[in-house]
Amino acid sequence: MKAKELEKRFDAGEDISRHLDLARAKRTNQEPRRVNVDFPTWMIHSLDKEADRLGVTRQSIIKVWISERLKEKTA
Repeated sequence: MKAKELEKRFDAGEDISRHLDLARAKRTNQEPRRVNVDFPTWMIHSLDKEADRLGVTRQSIIKVWISERLKEKTA
């Protein structure tokens, strides 16, 4: 099926899922990318303390807090 036909069916509200290979589907802008950030020692200790309290990793808490802040900015 050509892309234009698929778009036409989608725009008409048809279920086009049988025409898609969902095993290879990817969400755009969701690929992880590594960044390095230097934090002062006191901040690392505070992050670790909060992460331990919540039972999560330091990386998890950093990602959640940055995500929350970015969502505030776009709201």
